[in-house]
Amino acid sequence: MDLVHAGARLHVVLVEPQIPPNTGNVARLCAVTGARLHLVGPLGFSIADKDMRRAGLDYWDRLWRRHHADLAEFLAFLPAGARLHLFTARAQRSLWEVRFEPDDYLVFGSEPHGLPRSLLEARPDRTVAIPMLAGSRSLNLATAAGIGLYEGLRQIATGVG
Repeated sequence: MDLVHAGARLHVVLVEPQIPPNTGNVARLCAVTGARLHLVGPLGFSIADKDMRRAGLDYWDRLWRRHHADLAEFLAFLPAGARLHLFTARAQRSLWEVRFEPDDYLVFGSEPHGLPRSLLEARPDRTVAIPMLAGSRSLNLATAAGIGLYEGLRQIATGVG
């Protein structure tokens, strides 16, 4: 089943990612779904890092990506009315309660720290948690991005949200 179509474009945003293979796997995910990847610095590695590129190497030339120096630059880049979904284990709203639309931004934080507190506090109504068993810490960044992205694509493609 093809859930990906021209009207289903979403943006995946990684804020200060630290682990190259995770970022490479998210890059591959974006390439195969048509999602746009935004890397928000400072990054914990070089984009040329062999581990990151190895994870998505055969997709790298088909990947739309943009590097933002920092969070302030990314936020200034956003078009007026951009819808952000801030993924955090500490959100009250579940992924199952979110309604995704084309051109939404799915925002994920760094592996060790998550999203900056200032961003979460400025937009508490935009936070989203992926359901997990009580007491669980968090999911791998690439896994979380895949869950969020495919749920968004499913909703958009099927009109079910």
